[in-house]
Amino acid sequence: MRLLSTIATAAFLALFAPTGHADPVEVDVTRIPLIDAAPDKTEAGQLKFRGGLNLVSREPRFGGFSALGLSADGRRMVTISDAAQSLSTELTYDEKGDLAGISNPDLSPLADLDGTPIRGKHFADAEAMSPGVEGEIIVAFERDHRLWRYDPGTTVPRVLKPPAELMGMPGNDGIEALTLLYDGRLLAISEGDPDEPVHVAWISSRDGWDVLTYVSEKGFRPTGAATLPNGDVVVLERFFTPRQGVRIKIKRIAASDIAPGAQVEGSLIASLAPPMNIDNFEGIEAVRSRTGETMIYVISDDNFNRNDQRTLLLMFELTKD
Repeated sequence: MRLLSTIATAAFLALFAPTGHADPVEVDVTRIPLIDAAPDKTEAGQLKFRGGLNLVSREPRFGGFSALGLSADGRRMVTISDAAQSLSTELTYDEKGDLAGISNPDLSPLADLDGTPIRGKHFADAEAMSPGVEGEIIVAFERDHRLWRYDPGTTVPRVLKPPAELMGMPGNDGIEALTLLYDGRLLAISEGDPDEPVHVAWISSRDGWDVLTYVSEKGFRPTGAATLPNGDVVVLERFFTPRQGVRIKIKRIAASDIAPGAQVEGSLIASLAPPMNIDNFEGIEAVRSRTGETMIYVISDDNFNRNDQRTLLLMFELTKD
C-alpha cells in the first residue's frame, strides 16, 4: 500500500511540473461557509466541513472542472476540465488547517496525439483522471470514449485499450469516475442513465478489464471516485432535475468488496443539499493530513454557465475512519 501511495503522489507531482505551455490565470477567491445562514454549522453526516472556496475568473477557458488530484501533503492541486484544460495551483490553509485560498494558478491544455492542444467538444470532454502505477496520469474522455495515458515528462499521450463495453455506450454515459486502488488496479465507473440505478464498472487486470456493477439510488449518477488512505473508495454521486435542483451523496465502498463480477453499493458518508453551498460536484480526492486526519476535497463543474452555476472547492474531514 505504501509503495503505490508514493507512486500515486509522484504521478501527480509530475503532472504539476511544467510539461507544456502553461498560462498564469487570475482567479478571484471568496471563502464560503457550508451554510450561509448558519456559518458555524460544520457537520454533514460523517464529514466535518473544513473550508470552502468560490473560484471566479474572467478567463474563458476557466471552468468545467470534472476531475481532481492533490499531492499527498494537500499543498498542490490539479483539476482537469471537460474542455481538456488543466488548472494547476497551490492550496493555502489558515492557522486551524482549514482551506483558505489558492496561489499561483495556471491553465494549460491537454495535448492530442500529435502534441497539439485537443480541440472540439466531442474530443475534449475529459471527465475523470487517475495516477497509474508507473507515474503516469490516465485520463478518461466521454463522447469520443477513450482512455489516454500521459507519462511523466511528456505532453503527448498514449492510447490505452478501453473496456469493450465502453465503445457501445451513449456519448454522455461513459467513464465518470476513475481511481487507482492500493493493489495497483484501476477502478472505473460509468455515469450511465439517471433512470437506471445500476451502472457498469470495470477493474483493470493484466488481460484488460473485468466487469462489475455499481448501484446508486434512482436519479443519482456517479461523477467521481477517490481511494482513501486505508484502501476503501469514496464515490461522488449527483442528482439533478430543473425542478428539484442538485443533490449530492458521498458513498464509501470497502476495498474487500471490489472484485470482478461483484455488485457494489456504497454506504452513505454524507448527503449534501440546499441550503448548503453546493453545485454540480464532479471531482473528488482524498489525502491524509499532517496530523493524521483523512481529508476529502470536492470540486464542481459549472458547465461554463457562470450566470447560474459556480466553481466551488470544498474540503471536509472524514470523522469516521
